[in-house]
Amino acid sequence: MADPERALSTNAPGDFFVDATCIDCDTCRWLAPATFEREGELSCVRRQPTDDAERFAAELALIACPTGSIGVRERRDLGRAARAFPRLVDLDVHHLGFHDETTFGAASYLIVRPHEPGGNVMVDVPRWNDGLARRIAELGGVGTLFLTHVDDVGSHARWARHFGARRVMHADDAVSGVETTIEGLEPHELAPGLVVLPTPGHTAGSACLSWRDEFLFSGDTLAFSRSRGHVYAFRDACWFDWRVLIESVERLAQRDFEWILPGHGSRCHFERAAMREQLARCLAWMRART
Repeated sequence: MADPERALSTNAPGDFFVDATCIDCDTCRWLAPATFEREGELSCVRRQPTDDAERFAAELALIACPTGSIGVRERRDLGRAARAFPRLVDLDVHHLGFHDETTFGAASYLIVRPHEPGGNVMVDVPRWNDGLARRIAELGGVGTLFLTHVDDVGSHARWARHFGARRVMHADDAVSGVETTIEGLEPHELAPGLVVLPTPGHTAGSACLSWRDEFLFSGDTLAFSRSRGHVYAFRDACWFDWRVLIESVERLAQRDFEWILPGHGSRCHFERAAMREQLARCLAWMRART
């Protein structure tokens, strides 16, 4: 729980604050951009919420914060914000919130498809929360747990055990207990419309998941940069091979999708033609940094 005695001096005066335990994961800044911003290497309250929508977004950020670094000075009921996760992104895709410190605050998602082969799909994992697990169960549980890469596996074993889910991961990053591993660079169809796209570069076994050629769950392969205004890759957090990552993004650029839903960084939505332009711009940016 955030400590007002450790509140950062960069916070705007008022109810919401960020304390010194912040790890600069960016979660609050993309969930509630009207309230939070980066100052130095930490988040802070840029300005206090001014209406109900901004207050609710700030409460969602408080619930999602992986380190409990966001607090409020006035007593308030945060139950509505907690119950808002899983939170609909679009169509049948939900953001799970409750980011986990062990994954450096990576976002996780749920594809609700209970009547399809394999059932619902969880993409990476949130921190364990009993209420969230109950709400996921109400949506049909989890049949498949896809792990994008080794950095963001978190408490995968607990989630898989709780729901009896099959875990899927690329062999080059696979951790103990994963039931299904993917080999090589070729796309691998798990079920109709659900395709694993190996994208080594960030790590040796990084992989993305495509759903219905509309959603790309990109792990730490791609994200949208609010400051740059375009899709990009993490040059300073490329743990395996930048040139290999460029080749992976070149393959992604041949596919169609409208959403990029990353583990870290901001998500984005563009019409298909505009998304192709985004990928071309991203590749030009990446090649200039070899």
